[in-house]
Amino acid sequence: MFRPFVSGAAFGAALTAAAIHQPDAIVEQMNLRKWQMVTTFLTASSTSTIIVNVFQRMGYLHLNPRNYSTLNIFGSLDGNIIGGLILGAGMTVSGSCPGTVFAQVGGGIHSGLYTLGGAILGGIIWSGFLRPVLRNRTKPARKVEETSGYPLTVDEWAGTSQTSILVAVEVVFTGVIAAIVSLVAPESGGLVNPVTGGLLIAGAQLLSIVARGALLGTSSSFEEVGDYFWWAIGRGVRPKSYSAIALTAGMVAGALITSLVAPSTRGVPEIIGPNKAVLGGMLLAIGSRMAGGCTSGHGISGISLLSVSSFVTVAAIFAGGIGTAMIMK
Repeated sequence: MFRPFVSGAAFGAALTAAAIHQPDAIVEQMNLRKWQMVTTFLTASSTSTIIVNVFQRMGYLHLNPRNYSTLNIFGSLDGNIIGGLILGAGMTVSGSCPGTVFAQVGGGIHSGLYTLGGAILGGIIWSGFLRPVLRNRTKPARKVEETSGYPLTVDEWAGTSQTSILVAVEVVFTGVIAAIVSLVAPESGGLVNPVTGGLLIAGAQLLSIVARGALLGTSSSFEEVGDYFWWAIGRGVRPKSYSAIALTAGMVAGALITSLVAPSTRGVPEIIGPNKAVLGGMLLAIGSRMAGGCTSGHGISGISLLSVSSFVTVAAIFAGGIGTAMIMK
């Protein structure tokens, strides 16, 4: 578990240096008042897309695109949409996400502790109650493409070459980044600017690929904790893995070390109360597991694989987050 821990440490340090873990970065983004989060996210995602596809073409990586999360309510992507909306709402309520919550804990942000507690509770609820119920109505993920006829990647969906879609994604993402930097000039309040912060996060993705041949993703840690809880009280089988827990533990350590080396990263306004943090944390865990991933698993890693489900989930996340922000005004 050393390799996931080291990969997580790099990820946590990058989030802290970019100050993307600060609650106001997420809340202000969902209120469309501050563009640090989107700038960092798009930089990390676009750079990660290049890195992942280079390693795929070199034969170093052999990763499949993300499957659809299907609940059989209104379509093959309904789990991605509903889960993404719930996750986005949780981000606005808690000022966190399934990845940044660990950097918040390591960086000494008090609301992060409450958010993590809520996320753990959400993972327990998911593993013990929601997952079994939803599985009874869900097609096996591996058969979604076979039974529905829907392609898993954007290039398959568009009926064009992978290279064409890669170029299009890079052009669009780079254009949006350039427009934001030119028009808004977002600041991070961290050790580096938003674009550099995104490059650091992509660097953590590179380390994860080299060290363990896997991409970054954090929300499965809540499910792992939930599985261990039910096993500990005699209501489940012993989980086979704790690699996500090791990765997120590394994120806490990486954020902690960064905050100790650079104390300026610890001066973060506490804008989220305990009740909102716990509620938001529960929504983060449940939404991300329903969608089959989070802002890192879908937003950075899944998009790098050109997964249709990841693009849909990310769109739902922002729709849920912005919609919740409008309601809370």
